[in-house]
Amino acid sequence: MPSMKFEGTESYVADKDLTIAVNAAIRLERPLLVKGEPGTGKTELARQVAGSLGLDLIEWSIKSTTKAQQGLYEYDAVNRLRDSQLGDERVNDISNYIRRGKLWEAFDADRKVVLLIDEIDKADIEFPNDLLQELDRMEFHVYETGEMVRARQRPIVIITSNNEKELPDAFLRRCFFHYIRFPEMETLQKIVDVHYPGIKKALVSAALTQFYEIRETAGLKKRPSTSEVLDWIRLLVADDVAPEDLRGDVKNALPRLHGALLKNEQDVHLFERLAFLARQRGG
Repeated sequence: MPSMKFEGTESYVADKDLTIAVNAAIRLERPLLVKGEPGTGKTELARQVAGSLGLDLIEWSIKSTTKAQQGLYEYDAVNRLRDSQLGDERVNDISNYIRRGKLWEAFDADRKVVLLIDEIDKADIEFPNDLLQELDRMEFHVYETGEMVRARQRPIVIITSNNEKELPDAFLRRCFFHYIRFPEMETLQKIVDVHYPGIKKALVSAALTQFYEIRETAGLKKRPSTSEVLDWIRLLVADDVAPEDLRGDVKNALPRLHGALLKNEQDVHLFERLAFLARQRGG
């Protein structure tokens, strides 16, 4: 069994506070609740933890319609009724109509796994509370069969949230919490280097300087994320944009290839208005 200690990976830049949080959650055997802006690497963290520790990853992506019960199991009564009408012998064993959920998969695994519950805040407000007992006791009851499912190995549970809604206090008490702050320029430089080794330092420096200026523009509705700046830099490299051409006269134009950074019309119009005002002052 590999050492259960996460120290980051070559492809994922994790600061000291994040590695401490991951390892604390592992030692406490508590779910790690990770919050942060979209695009700050919350989902990727679970994948990197699994890869680093040599564990399988089970992903449960949460949607607005997801119910907690689906993570345990679902009973397909409709198919059973249909089979009974057709005289299928499968109806004699109700377990044929039990579909295992992601928690059941994690509990039933032969070895420890990493279970990712991704974007928990998308679901109904009662969703986290409905999982309290199962995540705490690592067991649940299958009412249709009378079976008690218990975790063979306690999984490492990583839960992500984009902070779209508040999570219940009772749920928060059972988690170890970490907020991934948007990286400072030095850290973001390291992230870029990991994704694009050998990239021209002058271009990265100019691009990141302009990127942070864009992020701090007053009135911006959606600030661009880490994943979006990586896409932007990839396009700049593909177009062989020189550092001096990247900036140009930024007061009088939208950012180069701005579609990678500005993702709604309000923000595009904001920069167009700023460009218009800059031309008015210049005139």
